[in-house]
This record gives sequence, C-alpha cells and structure tokens, in this order.
Amino acid sequence: MGSSALILLLIVGLAFSVGGILISKWFAKSSKNTVKGEPYECGIPTTGTSWIQFNVGYYLFALIFLIFDVELVFMYPWAVAVKKIGMVGLVEIIIFMFILFMGLLYAWKKGALKWM
Repeated sequence: MGSSALILLLIVGLAFSVGGILISKWFAKSSKNTVKGEPYECGIPTTGTSWIQFNVGYYLFALIFLIFDVELVFMYPWAVAVKKIGMVGLVEIIIFMFILFMGLLYAWKKGALKWM
C-alpha cells in the first residue's frame, strides 16, 4: 500500500485541481475589460508606474518577525509538556532560545531592526 497510495493521492489531487480550473472556465462568464487589467490599491487610482523598488530592509524586518513568530509555535507545546519532558527538555529549549538569541543579536548588529 506504500507507493501506490501516494501515486493515487497525487493523481486525485491533480484531478481535483485541474478539474476545478476547467469547470470554472466552462461555467463562469468572462468579459474582456481594460479596467480589470489596471492595478488596484485601496480604491485609489494609481499615478505613474506601479513598478517601484522597495527597500530590502522591510523584507528583512518581516522575515525576522516570522522567525520569532514560528518560535512561539515550538514554545507552546514545550510549555504544555514541560513537566513530562523534564530536564532534557529544559536543556533543549535553552539551546533553542540561545540560537534564536544569537540570530537576533546578528540582525541587530547588521542594522536589520532599524525601521527606515
């Protein structure tokens, strides 16, 4: 049942996704309109070109936020089971927090936490 079930799952997943796209193409009304092709930002018409260069610092700030947000995903189960896992779990979470703290210090040193 190992590989045959995986192949069947892949085929069924592809059939559902391709089938959904094809059914929407057949039954949905489509109209060609130039207004549909325009960029839309909060109801305000755009002026000038919409291709502008963003500062990479914003993306670094967002990635650092995600790293520490994912940290909480690992910390919550640890906090729930802290009595069951004992001292080994405490040492592991201290190592985990130390690695994340070193990453935070590195980002701070590089200036990634300064808002533009």
